[in-house]
Amino acid sequence: MTTTLCDDLGRSVELEPPPTRIVSLVPSLTELVFALGCGSRLVGVTRYCVEPAAKVAPITKVGGTKTPDLEAILRLAPDLVMANAEENRREDVETLCNSGVRVFVTYPRTVAQVARMIRALGMLLEAREPAERLAGRIVAARNSGNRSSSRVRVFCPIWKNPWMTFSGDTYASDLLAHCGGENICAALSPRYPEVELDAVARLDPQVILLPDEPFRFSRKHLANLKPLANTSAATTGRIYFVDGKALTWFGPRTPRALEYFTRLLA
Repeated sequence: MTTTLCDDLGRSVELEPPPTRIVSLVPSLTELVFALGCGSRLVGVTRYCVEPAAKVAPITKVGGTKTPDLEAILRLAPDLVMANAEENRREDVETLCNSGVRVFVTYPRTVAQVARMIRALGMLLEAREPAERLAGRIVAARNSGNRSSSRVRVFCPIWKNPWMTFSGDTYASDLLAHCGGENICAALSPRYPEVELDAVARLDPQVILLPDEPFRFSRKHLANLKPLANTSAATTGRIYFVDGKALTWFGPRTPRALEYFTRLLA
């Protein structure tokens, strides 16, 4: 019988004993734990873990994703800490591991990897049935996405001053690809590169997505997009304000996100 599983960094994580005191350092993972029916086991979350709002409100806060209060976490005596290789700092994860805490690190960069991660967490949390149902919904939504060989060119900034976006090696880019989008910045590096709008204009995006997180884009920021005024997206009115969580929070939001962006990009 399997007694360990590998997290997304390839580290072996013990399955036994089943965790009963969980600290989540990732907002999307906190939401996922509740979706798997295990929310009552959460004893600590970050201040950015805001969903589901009413249920996370009374849970002890242990700092931010990049600035966790490690002493507060250890005082909670967790038997599992859930982290992410991108959202959390390696040194914090190593400190917790060296303190004897079981840590499961996630790092999904594709929709398929999200489904595999959910199945792994289902094993770890002894929530195999709800995990399999959710993973199955994700796979079904992915398979029913836009299968056309014709893609629309998409630009999606996630920050301004400086302007930043995401490359192809990200969950958001893969999500949009399954929905019929072609990330015009997919070939750039690093994974979250800075861009100049004049250079973006030369790539002529057909759709521009403006999410409300991590930067909260709103209508007042349209004036900042003047260098993109002659792009196909601007001239055809295909500049959309979108839910940032739908774009970047992997887990229970993924099936609806696939359906939503498929409709939006059609």
